[in-house]
Amino acid sequence: MSLKILLLGKNGQIGWELQRSLAPLGELIALDRHSTGLCGDLADLQGLAKTVQTLRPDVIVNAAAHTAVDKAESEPELARTLNALAPGVLAQEAQKLGAWLVHYSTDYVFDGSGSKPWEEGDPTGPLSVYGQTKLEGEQLIQAAGPNHLIFRTSWVYAARGGNFAKTMLRLARERERLTVIDDQFGAPTGADLLADVTAHAIRCALHRAETSGLYHLVAGGETSWHGYASFVIDFARQAGIDIKVAQEAIQAVPTSAFPTPARRPHNSRLDTRKLQTTFGLTLPPWQQGVDRMLNEVFAQ
Repeated sequence: MSLKILLLGKNGQIGWELQRSLAPLGELIALDRHSTGLCGDLADLQGLAKTVQTLRPDVIVNAAAHTAVDKAESEPELARTLNALAPGVLAQEAQKLGAWLVHYSTDYVFDGSGSKPWEEGDPTGPLSVYGQTKLEGEQLIQAAGPNHLIFRTSWVYAARGGNFAKTMLRLARERERLTVIDDQFGAPTGADLLADVTAHAIRCALHRAETSGLYHLVAGGETSWHGYASFVIDFARQAGIDIKVAQEAIQAVPTSAFPTPARRPHNSRLDTRKLQTTFGLTLPPWQQGVDRMLNEVFAQ
């Protein structure tokens, strides 16, 4: 029996990598909001439901979302439609079909207090519209009751498109001094790692319905944005890239130095033991993925 997989958000950072990692599992229908013929637009709830009804997939993977954290503060209704109502519709349709739903959530569902890595069952307390709508998306999926895998992640990057590391590299070439936040902690996590773990988890889940649930999925270890920037710039310097900023001129500053419309959590550490145990995986240290991404960027 060939598996039929519907992927939404095919051109986002995670979606692009999922097109690669999911392809060997079966027939993959990948859509984005500009797709014609079938609706892949999370803002069109009726169109979304009709797409699922027409295709009757065995697995729905939703890699689309409203991810502009600051913008969400000024467009809460759109953020709610994309991050909460659309996943809720997908969950209802998945439940009717007996299909699995895979969905991505975020560390922003927590209030970012303390320094202990968050576990799946810890109390939530989002600080922003983005976090609130992502949490509601999780709750609507759980309420609809289909078999599901919800992966909370953080600090996602990819070699394709813009990311924090590329921004730091550009600034390090242009400036003699940099200021980077040092009181937010997390683990930079590659979209390629997320996609590969997703494919593995889907294969396991199809044979083990009891794996349905919520998981934390990030690379191993932790750092601050300042630590991340320092690592990237040092790597570039060693690779022979012309860097203007001296390593000691990367100044550490608190979050309050960069006011933003949406509040950021200070503690984005996520405990991944449940995922690693359930699916028999080891999550590599964050440096390994960032190394690989930088080599790819330098080779372009």
